[in-house]
Amino acid sequence: MSTPEYPTALGASSRESITLLGSDLARDVMGSVGFGELAFWLATQRRPTPGETRVFEAVLAALADHGFTPTAIVTRLTYLSAPDSVQGALAAGLLGGGSRFLGVTEDCGRFLHDVLTGVDGDLPTDDAGWDALALETVTAQCAARRFVPGLGHHVHKDGDPRTPRLFQIAGEEGLVGPHLSLFAAIGRVHPEVLGRALPLNGAGVCGAALADLGLPLELLRGFALLARTAGLIGQLAEEIRHPVANDVFLSVDLNNRSVDPDPFVPDPLPRPETNGGPHG
Repeated sequence: MSTPEYPTALGASSRESITLLGSDLARDVMGSVGFGELAFWLATQRRPTPGETRVFEAVLAALADHGFTPTAIVTRLTYLSAPDSVQGALAAGLLGGGSRFLGVTEDCGRFLHDVLTGVDGDLPTDDAGWDALALETVTAQCAARRFVPGLGHHVHKDGDPRTPRLFQIAGEEGLVGPHLSLFAAIGRVHPEVLGRALPLNGAGVCGAALADLGLPLELLRGFALLARTAGLIGQLAEEIRHPVANDVFLSVDLNNRSVDPDPFVPDPLPRPETNGGPHG
């Protein structure tokens, strides 16, 4: 009976050495490859160019920490409750990376990609063409009463400072591709449809940049979580030195107000059809 094999191009160990991505880990990777470059390499199994590494690491920096967001608060509170479980505190914060925080990165990248793959013929080659596509896209979203991922921010209502900087870095490296081009056009034309101007947020532009780098769309949220892990470690380090979690806990616990029960009433079920419908 033959022994099963499990092929992998990632880490593999022998008695004498460890290989990673076809390279000797100790000799060729450690001390020579930065962590951002390695993360890109692991995900794509191709080594990024210096320009790609710069854009990718700019995205990681943009998403690492953004203050007392729910992910940071829950990390600090979990550490307060279980200081013996750093991994639990970090995991609690990462589990909060969803459609409102961090998940926008993937949502925006996927949204832009879906629009681009649905274009008949060639993609636009100038701002006028991108604006026309963006106007069609935003109009369709508005008519369907759906949000445009990456538009708006609860704090940076006059413009997210991360957005122009990431466009600038991508431009300097010649890496403004169709996702960033469409996202920029959405920023220019959406007031015509919505009747008001909303900022292009940092999470959205990060998703567009990652998609233009050719990274797997299914992993875009993973890269956001990778970045936020560093931020949450920073939150824990500060919590250890200058704790605030207990104050947050007590501000809620000591200021609760008792109210009468508010029983949940489910929505009524639809009446059965009597003319050949599913219950007829």
